[in-house]
Amino acid sequence: MAAMRSKTIHSPQGRNQAAARSAATPALAPRTLAVDPASSIPCVTVRTLTFHPLLYRKRLARCEAAKPGDLVAVYGPDDVLMGYGLYNSRSEIAVRMVFPGDELPAAEHWRRKLDVAVSLRRDLLRLDDAADAYRLVHAEADGLPGLVVDRYGDVLSAEAFSLGMYQRADAILAQLALMCGTRHTLVRASPQFLSQEGYDPPSLKSAGLPEQVLIHEHGTRFRVRFAGGHKTGFFCDQRENRRRLAEFCAGRTVLDLCCYTGGFAVQAKKLGNAAEVTGVDLDEGPLQLARENANLNQVRIHFVQSDVFIYMRDMLQQGRQYDVVVLDPPKLIRNRTELEEGTRKHFDLNRLAMRLVRPGGVLLSCCCSGLLQEADFVRLLCSASYQAGRITEAATAERSERHASRPMQILARTGAAADHPVAAGVPESEYLKAVWMRLG
Repeated sequence: MAAMRSKTIHSPQGRNQAAARSAATPALAPRTLAVDPASSIPCVTVRTLTFHPLLYRKRLARCEAAKPGDLVAVYGPDDVLMGYGLYNSRSEIAVRMVFPGDELPAAEHWRRKLDVAVSLRRDLLRLDDAADAYRLVHAEADGLPGLVVDRYGDVLSAEAFSLGMYQRADAILAQLALMCGTRHTLVRASPQFLSQEGYDPPSLKSAGLPEQVLIHEHGTRFRVRFAGGHKTGFFCDQRENRRRLAEFCAGRTVLDLCCYTGGFAVQAKKLGNAAEVTGVDLDEGPLQLARENANLNQVRIHFVQSDVFIYMRDMLQQGRQYDVVVLDPPKLIRNRTELEEGTRKHFDLNRLAMRLVRPGGVLLSCCCSGLLQEADFVRLLCSASYQAGRITEAATAERSERHASRPMQILARTGAAADHPVAAGVPESEYLKAVWMRLG
């Protein structure tokens, strides 16, 4: 039977000691994974029962003595203990549930979660056979909402989305390092941490953390730089899609739009033996690393620094088309206020990209915005194909040029690699959509 509130609240002396420690400790100070049995556990009560791990502030009925970052006991409206989570009064997501049930979590409970996560990647998926770069912890899907951890060779790189996980990240990475045999750690707050969590924490680096590492993916080498890198440093979620793309590339021309550090472009040439590969990105920093990655693998790729809209229009004016086109833009929809504008950008990007595909060629179009559902993304692609054919009417002062429809077949729909699992109770965690199309 679930424990009642009286069974989880400890002595008044313990409560006072906990309050004094909290008052004396900076909000960003690291926390251990162990729970002091002599201290009290702050409580929050929710208005309605839910199995979702993210509890928004408006869902809470009351909160007792909780400080930002605290582990709190979460009770339902009937005063039955639902479980334990990490609390932050400054965040709209006030509680992130970590441990359902009525057992008070100790350090061993955290270790057990991490052991299950590592076993999935190393024992079941056997990722060490294919790569030394993969995701070890995938937030809600591994029961650790607010934290992702990627392995890059000898480095564990974490991105924290919640204050409570940021405070415990060093302790979590120390456990993961013991399990995986790695030497270095890096913890960074998400780009939206200040606006969403109310704090601006510094990055945490282990002594001697290298500025860059070399990783291997299906026999191909990539250099990962941590300073200024995107998220944890590299897009592990596209690993299997990069390998799959190579199957279409032998002897063909390939265009990689929004190529970042050259993942798709390099694999198209190295694994796929493409005849010609062009990678386009707006940012010079990632492009320089993309050139280095090409050199590492002794492949020749033409990289261009340009806005992809401008580049695609220039290629269309020159009558240029490609056998294989990859469109993998950055996240265009970060919140609901950007949904309409971001959806329109996806439509415009795909309409232009489709026009650059030779008849019978392949387009891989990706979307990493979780707020744009897969069904809506597929409908968007179908609509874009209706305007991706030859020009039927020239542009006038009043309107843009008009195009005929173009036959499009969807060959497959994929997503992130299996080391980015989807939590059954959090379907929105299935963020990456990859649609493979043949254009007539």
